[in-house]
Formats: sequence, structure tokens, C-alpha cells
Amino acid sequence: MSDFLEKLEKVNTFIFDIDGVLTSGRVFLTANGEQLRSMLVKDGYAIQYAIKQGYNIAVISGGSSQSVKPRLKYLGIKDIYIGSKNKVKDFEEFLEDKKIHAEQVVYMGDDIPDYYVMQLCGVKTCPKNAAPEILAISDYISDKKGGEGCARDIIEKVLRLHNKWFKPENI
Repeated sequence: MSDFLEKLEKVNTFIFDIDGVLTSGRVFLTANGEQLRSMLVKDGYAIQYAIKQGYNIAVISGGSSQSVKPRLKYLGIKDIYIGSKNKVKDFEEFLEDKKIHAEQVVYMGDDIPDYYVMQLCGVKTCPKNAAPEILAISDYISDKKGGEGCARDIIEKVLRLHNKWFKPENI
């Protein structure tokens, strides 16, 4: 566990997949074919709070649904990669653009498309219902499922370790 905490000490950036991490991975279809997803408000609170505390937050998703963008922007996320055909390339572009080192990044993914990009980051995390291949490589497995608080779980762990969680003057 001390190795894990040492890794968390270096973190200044969180990158999340969307479907299966920020959402449950379920898609609800309307009669006109629109795909609806839901996101947990507590994950959203943690994301916007981390941004206020100076952390970088990005999402990299292979999904092409633009319907999630307004919510992500509302939370303050500026680096949004939707419809990513190459998560590794987008990850490397993000790091270069922000002048971030890979060991400073927590990446939370849940399925095969996240596998190779997770291999590059400092802290590999996933929800408890991730694919077996992702569970096998993760440094930390949240006790929460995708869309049910796993993003808040890892954000809160890092911010508590950095003594930046629950600062009443920043609420």
C-alpha cells in the first residue's frame, strides 16, 4: 500500500473514460434513436472541486456521443476527447499540451480500449465492475461501480492525501 500512496503523492491530473466510469455504461434509447446516459452528481461535485483545487481533469472516450459534452463543460472540464480512435495518442497529446509527466496522472478506465493507455500512466484505477483485463493491471480498484461514485472515490483519496479535500473556505 505504501507504493500506492507514493504514486498518489505525485498526482496532479485525473483522466476518466466516460461510458462505464462516469456513467454506468448503460445506454437508454429514445424512440428517435437518441442515446441517453446518466452521471452521478457526487462524481460531478468531486470533479469540479478538484478543478477548483488546481488539478487537471480530462476525459478520453471512444464513444462518439456529443450529448455528454455540455455536462462535462459545466463541471469545468476543458480537455474532452470524444470519439477517440487512439486513446494513447490523445493521452500523449494531452500530456505534451499541459506539460504533465505520465507518473502524475491517475487514469480510470473500465474496458479493453483503456488497456494500453492505462499502461502509460502513473496510477491505473478502475471501477469494481471493470473488465477482467483492466482489473488485472489496476493499482487501485474502487469499491464503487462505474457511474456509481468511482470517480469521486479516487478523487477524494488523492485530495485527502494532499490535504485538499473539504476545505470549507473553498466550498
